[in-house]
Amino acid sequence: MSRIGRMPITIPAGVMVAIAKNRVKVTGPKGELSRTINPEMSVAQQDNKLIVTRPSDDQAHRSQHGLARSLINNMLTGVSSGFEKHLEIVGVGYRVEKSGEKLVLRVGYSHPVEVEPLPGITFSVEGNNRIKIAGIDKEAVGEMAARIRKIRPPDAYKGKGIRYAGEIVHLKPGKAGKVIGKK
Repeated sequence: MSRIGRMPITIPAGVMVAIAKNRVKVTGPKGELSRTINPEMSVAQQDNKLIVTRPSDDQAHRSQHGLARSLINNMLTGVSSGFEKHLEIVGVGYRVEKSGEKLVLRVGYSHPVEVEPLPGITFSVEGNNRIKIAGIDKEAVGEMAARIRKIRPPDAYKGKGIRYAGEIVHLKPGKAGKVIGKK
């Protein structure tokens, strides 16, 4: 059995779940999410828990079992408490500001870069070098963070660029480091 797949999902307070064939619809205080799962997986609601089961021990069914359970769990977490990612901008003169719903990034290009949020995503700027991305859909929050980071990934030599909060960037030594190491 899949260790993740067989764990029951506890439904948080204030969250309503509707199951119709292979479609799971979740409504909570932060919003509403809906997802189609593999039709071979079955989702049943017992008391205040959801249980995902698979029809057989076949490799294809085992691989989909844990995935279906994790996707449903992420939906429940999203509509009850939401998800957020934090980004940091490192570099002299690099900064970010919020203009309406958009972000305006000044990260060393000859022009400012404007970023529009995906549907259901909100931005907030803390200081002039920190970005908080929030939303109820975990995939959309992660995708938006990856798109922003892709604009100027951290440089391998100086570490300048956009990185996730807490991300460790290992710097290369550069030319001077190579000369010293050859003795």
